[in-house]
Amino acid sequence: MSKFWSAVVGGLTPYVPGEQPKISNLIKLNTNENPFPPSPKVLAAIQAELGDDAARLRLYPDPNADLLKTAIARRHAVTPQQVFIGNGSDEVLAHVFMALLKHEAPILFPDITYSFYPVYCGLYGIDYRTVPLADDFSINPDDFHGQPEKTAKNEIGGIIFPNPNAPTGRLLALDAIEQILKANPDVVVVVDEAYVDFGGETAITLVDRYDNLLVIHTLSKSRSLAGLRVGFAVGHPALIEALERVKNSFNSYPLDRLAIVGAVAAMEDEVYFEQCCRAVIATRDTLTADLRSLGFEVLPSAANFIFARHPQRDAAELAKALRDKSIIVRHFKLPRIDQFLRITVGTDAECQALTQTLQGILA
Repeated sequence: MSKFWSAVVGGLTPYVPGEQPKISNLIKLNTNENPFPPSPKVLAAIQAELGDDAARLRLYPDPNADLLKTAIARRHAVTPQQVFIGNGSDEVLAHVFMALLKHEAPILFPDITYSFYPVYCGLYGIDYRTVPLADDFSINPDDFHGQPEKTAKNEIGGIIFPNPNAPTGRLLALDAIEQILKANPDVVVVVDEAYVDFGGETAITLVDRYDNLLVIHTLSKSRSLAGLRVGFAVGHPALIEALERVKNSFNSYPLDRLAIVGAVAAMEDEVYFEQCCRAVIATRDTLTADLRSLGFEVLPSAANFIFARHPQRDAAELAKALRDKSIIVRHFKLPRIDQFLRITVGTDAECQALTQTLQGILA
């Protein structure tokens, strides 16, 4: 605490990112990074942008990232006017909370979900209500239905949830998302699809039918570009305009020149993208089966991670035992999920090392 702090700072509870330890020979399965490198075309595009002397780095990047907007629009069969670009999906989300979710009525999101959501609410002074997941940790769309009576008690200012949900990995079917949209035509519904490429169907296909739908993606996971920090949103042009107004009141140049050209190359290399996703899914299925053979309960996952617990062993103790063997996974000390471990799907070799180590720990 300092006398120089603004009044809001002392009351903030910041987001705690996944640990990035500097340990040699580490098997890192805690932050959902893709185990494969990005498309070779990404490096080629960055090298071409640099040229022989990197003189272009003295120039500002395109503030609108038009090349990338066009590539994303082409990939998802929308117009560039329906695309917003940000410095990672977290920045996109930050602008979404300010531009589209800051109302007098509280917003709704699941009680077990991406832990940045309540952080943004605290930062921007947004009231919220959490909606409990079902006993099997799935989202029940009926719980997000708007009420026909417009009273202060049941009015809501918006809805946001990840799909697949994080950290559970459970997927909500597209028709269930449409059910939520139809029940809430007067508020924005934000679907955070950071992991959808590993087993889900994107709701971007619905944006032309629902003007209250905004879908958020990141290139950190399925495109292997966590180090470049690129995210985007797709929705009705009116929603995108709101995001642009906030962005240009905050930082007109969110993506650097190298991130723009690298992201374009990643979006255009569809063959490499599909190969990587299929490989992650195959490894996830094997890892799930191996953990279940060790007695773990593993939730159905459509993400590049799994959520698992062992009925006889404490999750925190398991996480510590794995760390002692230079394998790190994510443990959340939160109600309902404090006995679960979130395990990123690594390479086949990394996942085999994990299960072999767990077998020894459990013996």
